[in-house]
Amino acid sequence: MAVVGVGVDILEIERMERVLERSPRFVQKVFSEQERHYCEHKVRPAAHYAARFAAREAVLKALGTGFGCGIKFSDISIELDKKGKPLVILEGRAKEIMEEKGVISVEVSLSHTQSLAVANAVAITQAAVPEKEQKEDTKYKLQQSFKEMRSLLDEMDTPQA
Repeated sequence: MAVVGVGVDILEIERMERVLERSPRFVQKVFSEQERHYCEHKVRPAAHYAARFAAREAVLKALGTGFGCGIKFSDISIELDKKGKPLVILEGRAKEIMEEKGVISVEVSLSHTQSLAVANAVAITQAAVPEKEQKEDTKYKLQQSFKEMRSLLDEMDTPQA
């Protein structure tokens, strides 16, 4: 059975707005340069910061840990690929734990409404990835089965002498 961890976290955007107002250094301490650049160029930066903070929590839940175990906020960041898909970047202790648990990737989904930001994360192990040999073996077996059936039909269709 494949071992896959799942995590979810939700955060009130208003709460993030209050944190940003009270503690401007929070952004520097928690978020990567790329995250800050992305969020600060949005109409409502707090919504995007909240989603990325929720993603950190969701990722740690998917890995089966929390902040602790030597993990720092800066060990996790959420960046975007060329198509805009969020990517989880793990460094430091978070990356070590990922490797110790045999996790090969962590997929994340972010969303927010006017008042809430939510993130879901799935930690995927190698056991969850279908092996190419299994796919090829199944395809081969199906081809062989089809040939046998075709041969049987041909025999049944051939007049007996």
